[in-house]
Amino acid sequence: MTGDERRSWLKDHLKGTTPIAGHELSVLLKVSRQVIVQDIALLRAEGYPIIATPRGYIFWEKPTGSIRSVVAVKHSHDPDVVRDELTTMVTNGVGVVNVIVAHPLYGELVGNLNLNTPDDVDRFLQNVQKMGAALLSELTEGVHLHTLEGVPETIERAKMALAQKGFLLQPN
Repeated sequence: MTGDERRSWLKDHLKGTTPIAGHELSVLLKVSRQVIVQDIALLRAEGYPIIATPRGYIFWEKPTGSIRSVVAVKHSHDPDVVRDELTTMVTNGVGVVNVIVAHPLYGELVGNLNLNTPDDVDRFLQNVQKMGAALLSELTEGVHLHTLEGVPETIERAKMALAQKGFLLQPN
């Protein structure tokens, strides 16, 4: 299979409703994981809306009527607290698109999350634990931003729930 044929295959198969992990794609296409990463980069450069989620690659289509809003939050790095924060957002009907921190050396660092359900949250936290990864918010003493996506009512409901639990960062 040529590179063009492989990228055409990727475009067709990433339009489904379930993300496909890079290692799964590499097995299916009989190429290395790095070849898949390069193919995805080339497709993105051509303007295809492919995103990387904790579960794999998928085409991103903005839901009808949805907006994005950024919230500033602060909390400890305790896994139960992180689970509570993320679950609070998704159970109030919003997707957690990413996490953003302002690093003093590198500037804005963004980690794509694309969490939409409590199962997504569980998988993400299991991966953090399995990989022994540090959360980006550990670089900023727990202060971070999340981009939320949903209809205006669900975003407001999620913000209120975050505020009630003490997660929402309030001005001094």
